[in-house]
Amino acid sequence: MTQITSEPFATLAKLRDKYVKTSRDSILQQHIDRLLQRDAEGNPLAKPVTFTATGDTHGIALVEGAGGGKTSLVHHVLKNHPALQSDDPESMPWIGVSVPSPATLKSLGLEILHQSGYPEVSTKKKEWDIWRLVRFRLQQLGTVVLWVDEAHDLFRAGKGIEDILKMLKSVMQGEGAVILILSGVETLWQMASYDDQVKRRYSKVTLPAISATTHEKMLRGFINGYCEQAGIAPPAEADIIDRLVYASRGRFGRCIENIIAALEEALRHGEGQLTAQHFAKAWAVQEGGVPGNNVFLSPRWASIDLAKLHIAA
Repeated sequence: MTQITSEPFATLAKLRDKYVKTSRDSILQQHIDRLLQRDAEGNPLAKPVTFTATGDTHGIALVEGAGGGKTSLVHHVLKNHPALQSDDPESMPWIGVSVPSPATLKSLGLEILHQSGYPEVSTKKKEWDIWRLVRFRLQQLGTVVLWVDEAHDLFRAGKGIEDILKMLKSVMQGEGAVILILSGVETLWQMASYDDQVKRRYSKVTLPAISATTHEKMLRGFINGYCEQAGIAPPAEADIIDRLVYASRGRFGRCIENIIAALEEALRHGEGQLTAQHFAKAWAVQEGGVPGNNVFLSPRWASIDLAKLHIAA
């Protein structure tokens, strides 16, 4: 085995930390921009559009399967949106939280307060009192966008959907109302679209699955670029993109993860070229499937039922 220095692995660490920008960024930013007021030149302002006389705002429900990269997407767009930045330490134009465990309205409210820098609040406080503090804190910080990630977990908590939506709606009404972004897996929209009023209040953003036909050039560009940075040759197999997309279940985030995992496998063994074997080994570690069901090795890879892999293993 060739002696490997730490430099290639430092490159891998950089690749893992690097955000991959795609057309998905523009899609989400357009949805956010339509909910922000504009100045005389048409530039978005850090102020929500209100849609009723009582100052109600609208929100966004962003839906994508697990491993698609939606969390990184929302974080990157909010972090870099020109209207949502501030140098004032007393201001937070946007706040992002992930639904904690246990997933309750009370725990979510406490998490929002924590992320906002608010002093610790007793868990003995009543749910409504906590959310009253949330509304106060958001107004105090001049918050424009509140993002709740893994929001589907909140609706699974067993409490009535109507009660959850009513509490979330409370931060979208009146003085200091914010734009609410909910992100989660496909079941989020089924639960959030409880009635026509909710459907009107939230615009749905469904991130399309990756297609080998449509996105081959983009994915091959990522592979070639990553290989160049790692100092090895890209794979020669003509069908590697088709297999990659299928193995990643059409999820963008998983495609990137599988590429980097294969690169690591090649570097770990001192190989000078990335091959399907490296993808196969890295994928087997992740999926735990039996050899005959490895998408990167099987001649009948397209007929492999990925949903049954772990059962077979």
